[in-house]
Amino acid sequence: MQNDTVFLRVEAATATIPLDRPDSLNSMSIGLCHDLIEAVETAQSDLTVTVIIITGVGRGFCAGADLSQPAFDSGASNQDPVDVPALMDLHFNPAVRAIEACSVPTIARVNGVAGGGGFGLALACDIAIAARSASFVATFGPKLGIVPDIGTTWHLSRRVGRARALGIALLGERISAEQAAEWGLIYAVVDDDALDHETARVARILSDSSAEASIRIRDAIDVAPHHSFSEHLDVEREHQRVLAPLNLDEGIRAFLEKRSPEFPGR
Repeated sequence: MQNDTVFLRVEAATATIPLDRPDSLNSMSIGLCHDLIEAVETAQSDLTVTVIIITGVGRGFCAGADLSQPAFDSGASNQDPVDVPALMDLHFNPAVRAIEACSVPTIARVNGVAGGGGFGLALACDIAIAARSASFVATFGPKLGIVPDIGTTWHLSRRVGRARALGIALLGERISAEQAAEWGLIYAVVDDDALDHETARVARILSDSSAEASIRIRDAIDVAPHHSFSEHLDVEREHQRVLAPLNLDEGIRAFLEKRSPEFPGR
């Protein structure tokens, strides 16, 4: 699948979705939002796909919303303010929701700057791996006078605590990939020339894992903050009720036979 702003390729159970607007650091036009939704939905509907990688073409991952597009032009008189909530509801939020709700694990391969909405896009993926030269910046508050959106504040508050979340969002300072990894914003940072290798290594682990277990692990972690410890023990038990009959015998046999397990597919 190839559209004007996004394309999709599938190799060995891994779907890769590059954002393809390199001249604007892959900024999010309205067209890109809908092309991204189509690519994610196409990939997850392919039952041979067990992991999705989202990345950027060129030297950027995603620079956030494309503020040069007509939808953000309020006119010289500034009499007709940009309807940002409508843009969010119709275009940007559906794109990030498609990633959050994806039925297979997602990896953000952050090859360059992830700014504004691009920051939120990276955070929406299950695992983010960044090149050492990459960086993250929440430009919304100090540069645009708006709240970080497409889920950025939701992720920040859960990953780095209130003090750092506020500092990141209020100051809009550039965060290096190393700092992002140290703070727990992303999973890992690697040298630029190792980014492809590390992304492929992680994708292979996810691809060889039980697809049902991967999604249930994500669900268990996502709902944990809403439960007491005792309540969450019950949640884990219910996941095991489904997964143990499906996977455990094969997992034990593979362990005893010193081989990789072969779990049921999607």
